[in-house]
Amino acid sequence: MALKDLLVYVDRTKAALVRMRLAVDLACRHASHLTALYVRELTRAQLDERSTAELGLASALQLDRLDRDHQASIDRAAARLQSALKVLEQAHSITAEWRSVNGLASVEVPQHARYADLSILGHRSDRDPIEYSFSEHLLFVTGRPVLFVPAVGSLRTLGRHIVVAWNSSRAAARAVNDALALIERAERTTVVTVNPGDFIGRHNAPPAERMVEHLRRHSACVDLVQLENIPAGSIGDALQAEARTLGADLVVAGAFGHPRLWEKLLGGVTRDLLARMTLPILMSH
Repeated sequence: MALKDLLVYVDRTKAALVRMRLAVDLACRHASHLTALYVRELTRAQLDERSTAELGLASALQLDRLDRDHQASIDRAAARLQSALKVLEQAHSITAEWRSVNGLASVEVPQHARYADLSILGHRSDRDPIEYSFSEHLLFVTGRPVLFVPAVGSLRTLGRHIVVAWNSSRAAARAVNDALALIERAERTTVVTVNPGDFIGRHNAPPAERMVEHLRRHSACVDLVQLENIPAGSIGDALQAEARTLGADLVVAGAFGHPRLWEKLLGGVTRDLLARMTLPILMSH
C-alpha cells in the first residue's frame, strides 16, 4: 500500500515544528497528501491555572480575562504552526492541509488518524503519566500504524534508513507489513534481531534470514544484524543503540499489549522503547 495520506498531530510543544518538518520530508518522498491536525484544547498548565483561580474565588471578570488569555494563546500557536506549514508546503512542493478542531486530543486524534494511511505523533521521553496515557493509548484505538517522534533530537529525515526489530511474532509481522511502503522507498533497511535463538527455539520459527529474503523482494538494500546475549531488560536500549550506530532514522517494531489493560500488560520491550525513545519508532498493534 502506498502512503498517499499522512497525518501529523501538532500541538503547542516545541517539538511540534520538528515533527512537522519530518512529516513534510516523508510526504515529499512519497508524493503524499499531508494533513496537520491541531486540536484547540487547554494545556495541563492552563487547566491547573483555571482550577486554582476558581478555588481562589476569582471574580467572574477575572475568570473571563483568564479564559480570553488562554484562547489567545491557542490562537497564536495555531497561526504560527499554520504559517510554518505553508512555508514548508511551498518549499517542498507538496499538498498540505491545515485542520484545526475543537475538543480533546485524546478523542480527536484517534478519530482523524483512522482516515489516514499513517499518523505521526509526538511522544515524550520522561515519565509524565498524562502524556503516556495519551500516546500509548493511541496504539490500541486508532486501528492504524502510529509513528512516534521523540521530543528531543535533531533528525532531519524520516524513513531513509529503517531498522526493523524482528522476533517472528505476530506484532512484529504486522508492523513490518504496515511499514512496507516505507521500506520500498528507503535507501537502506536493516533487520535487527536480539537473541534470535530464543524466539527460533521457542516458536520453531524460520531464521531471520528469511525475513531479509522477503524484504529484498521489496527493496534491494536490506541487511541483517543479530545481537546476542542481551539481557531481557536491556533489549529496547540495545535495539535503539544499534539503530543509532547504523545511522538509522526510523525503527519499526511491533507493539505488545491489550487495549483495556495496556498499563499493566504493555510488553516489556514495547514499554522500554517508548519510555526511553531516542529515535522515531513506527508501531502497530
